[in-house]
Amino acid sequence: MGVSERKACRVLGQSRSTQRYVCQQPEKDKLLVQELLSLHVKHPRYGYHRITIRLRECGWWVNFKRVYRLWCQESLKVYKKQCKRRFEGSNKNACHRKRPEYKNHIWSYDFLSERLENGRLVKLLVVIDEYTRECLAIDVNRKIKGPDVIEVLRYLFAVRGAPEYIRSDNGPEFTSNTVKKWLKASEVKTLFVAPSSPWENGYVGSFNSKLRDELLNRELFLPLDELRYVTDRWQMDYNHY
Repeated sequence: MGVSERKACRVLGQSRSTQRYVCQQPEKDKLLVQELLSLHVKHPRYGYHRITIRLRECGWWVNFKRVYRLWCQESLKVYKKQCKRRFEGSNKNACHRKRPEYKNHIWSYDFLSERLENGRLVKLLVVIDEYTRECLAIDVNRKIKGPDVIEVLRYLFAVRGAPEYIRSDNGPEFTSNTVKKWLKASEVKTLFVAPSSPWENGYVGSFNSKLRDELLNRELFLPLDELRYVTDRWQMDYNHY
């Protein structure tokens, strides 16, 4: 514009040093961004809140606002599927009506299905404690019937103690006379949700969505043993970290 820097700064009342200032923040954030990106690659379904907690566990003294700034700077995003709102149901055994109050008060169990690389269908039996949200078991097998469910519960009762209630849907593995008689003998009461109302068993449903989102949808499993190994590692990471 034909005006010297000295004259322009004097007219504006601004220090000339501001014109030569180089921001040092990108250099300060360089190592943090590298750690942030490596954690995002390792846990692509984690948002910036959970990534911040992981950074703190790695020794970084950072707050959520700084991580969120870098998160947006790197254009990171976790895409979520939009779900329709459902009728909350009216069954007295639903999770929003019969709530857990202490550890081992109410357990939930449910099934997931997954296909191996060769197309074979396998089943996963998931058991959680609704109060602590701890995953107690993920049993993987080609077929899981009533006696198999009893074997998983028998082991959990022996190492952890029996719950007061156990909540489930109306699947044949859970409503079979063998399972109901064994639970009655073990003095465990059953809470069956209304038919075709999976949202009434919301605790285990929420856990299943995390399991599928963070593990099953991201992996291609070859043999059955590989699926068992990977789910065991994921369960340990979920419970402890």
